[in-house]
Formats: sequence, C-alpha cells, structure tokens
Amino acid sequence: MLLCYLLVASAVEAQSSLARELAPLERLQVENHIYADGQGLPVGSGTAQQGLTLYANLCASCHGNRGQGGSALELVGDRALLDSEFPDRGIAVYWPYAPTLYEYVRRSMPPDKPYSLSVDEVYSVVAFLLQINGLLADAEITVDKKFLSRLEMPNKNGFITSDR
Repeated sequence: MLLCYLLVASAVEAQSSLARELAPLERLQVENHIYADGQGLPVGSGTAQQGLTLYANLCASCHGNRGQGGSALELVGDRALLDSEFPDRGIAVYWPYAPTLYEYVRRSMPPDKPYSLSVDEVYSVVAFLLQINGLLADAEITVDKKFLSRLEMPNKNGFITSDR
C-alpha cells in the first residue's frame, strides 16, 4: 500500500512539474484555436471559384474531383445514410459547425504539408467544399470569418452535448 501511495505521489509531482506558463514570445508562436462559434477565425477571405483550382491541385487526387472520395474519405455524402450502419461523413451530412471545417483544413490539409496553405487559400478551399455540398449557391460569394460564423450547418442539431 505504501509503494502504491509513493508511486501515485511521485506521478502527481512529476506531472505538475511538466506545466509552466509560456513566455510572451512563446504565446505568439502558439496557433489560436478556432471555436464552433467562429472565435479565433483569422481575417481573410476566399471564394469557391478561387478554391476550385486549389482543390483540383491539392485535394482531388485523394478526395475525388467532386468530393466523392477516393483514397481519402468522401467530402460530399448522402444525408439519408447518416443513421445507417455505414453513415456518410460528408461535410453537409455530418459536420455541425462551419468554423471547425476551416480549422480542420488549416491544421490537417494537405496531409503531407499541414499549415502550408495561406489564410485566404484555406477560406477558398472551404468555400469550394461548401459549394460542392450545396451550402454555397454562388461560386463568387465571399467566404470569411463573418460568413462561416453565421452559416447554419444542416447537422447542427445532430449531436448530443455531454457534461463529462
């Protein structure tokens, strides 16, 4: 019992020594998190028309020329399949908030070069993704922080909150 207590005590002590406050310059280097309500989205913009070329060059080889999937997941799905054994995870079918789509593309795509797209390029790719999912009617509509923060995603109420 004493050995167990000592192990727990030393683990707690080691864990608390790992955390430290960041220096001001270190804080500037940490990426801001983007929240579901749009907080943290950067200033910039893009259109689906601009995103078309970026998508063709950087995304289509894995996700298909119109988001139908390939070696990577589909980006456009069938909402009727959401409750099935193999639900589609397309953007309009599954994603509850548009700002988190921006965050995902920025941090993860392309997989071999995350964070390589500029702010405007990410907005443009996201605009194209919204258009091919039927969430953006016109390829010339400007997608920016204000637009993404206000966009009501079809599956916004498809998730259950938890107090855990």
